[in-house]
Amino acid sequence: MLRIRNTPGNTPSLVSVPRITSGGFPSKDPITPALKTQVPGMSEDVHLRHGTCDLQELILYSLTFITAVVGMAGNAAVIWLLGFQMRRNPISVYILNLAAADFLFLCFNIFNSIQEITSLLPYIHSYLFNFFFSGFFCSYTASLSILSAISLERCLSVVCPIWYRCRRPRHTSTFVCMLIWGLSLLLTILRSHHCIITTSPHHVNWCLRMHYFSAGYLMLLFVILSGSSLALIVKMFCGSRRMPMTRLYVTLLLTVLVFIFCGLPYGIRYFLTTWFYINVRDHPCFFLFLFFLSCVNSCANPIVYFFVGSFRHRQRKTLKWFLQRALQDTTEEDECGGNTSRGPLGMSGNKEAEQSND
Repeated sequence: MLRIRNTPGNTPSLVSVPRITSGGFPSKDPITPALKTQVPGMSEDVHLRHGTCDLQELILYSLTFITAVVGMAGNAAVIWLLGFQMRRNPISVYILNLAAADFLFLCFNIFNSIQEITSLLPYIHSYLFNFFFSGFFCSYTASLSILSAISLERCLSVVCPIWYRCRRPRHTSTFVCMLIWGLSLLLTILRSHHCIITTSPHHVNWCLRMHYFSAGYLMLLFVILSGSSLALIVKMFCGSRRMPMTRLYVTLLLTVLVFIFCGLPYGIRYFLTTWFYINVRDHPCFFLFLFFLSCVNSCANPIVYFFVGSFRHRQRKTLKWFLQRALQDTTEEDECGGNTSRGPLGMSGNKEAEQSND
């Protein structure tokens, strides 16, 4: 959309203003700078401050920075242990990729928080905005997709145990994770191309389609996550043949619960801004708080792993031992009785033992 603006020399100039304000994370910049073109002689400043909650913004960005640093350390420990210190299996492959997605999300959080707090490199702030948001979207989508895949796979192992143990294709976890990363990266590239890099009317229509598709995809992932998690809860707490509560399922349910309270609001924000055209800059501090909660979600996952692994165990052990214990598909009675039929890290049965290198 083009607007005519008079410069101090009374020379009219055309300013390209994007029609789409959804899909971005809370920022002090009221428009997407990369979609704005200026002609020589125009004196308008690129960075316009809303100035409605500067102190709250500074506090939230500072808290986001601290949380992201702690979360990066925790996820880095998980990546190191699962990637180089422990034998992989179907569940650990998912957890490893989930930690990688959370690590990237927090990494972009740190750089963005530093930029917003210190206002470094103001002349390339528009490019940083586009780069940071693309990274946020890709890592957030991958994280939600992987968490949904974990919940769905564990649900299938309970609802169809015979098929899961005997007919589940080998290397399914690796293939699914590669597919998730590829799809997340493809969505990010397409959105960046149609919504940021190019500004023609044709690409504006494609940008709208990409926003709708992305919002629908996130909604589908949440339906899969909530439906499979609900099925697991019903199996564990309802009916005559209840499924035993193992540490693996406790870890999964706590991770899903943290996501619902901390990670889901950011996805709801994206859905509302896309489908109902709610401008995030009308309530900058509120939406920035939702963004901070999504940072807490990525930080909390390693804490959940080590908390479940150390629960009711007062002896000092290594982080590797606690992580392995948190992902065991065994009950406390089995651990006390020395029952190792299910094995470590969620392996239960010969078929899963054969897939330990998934």
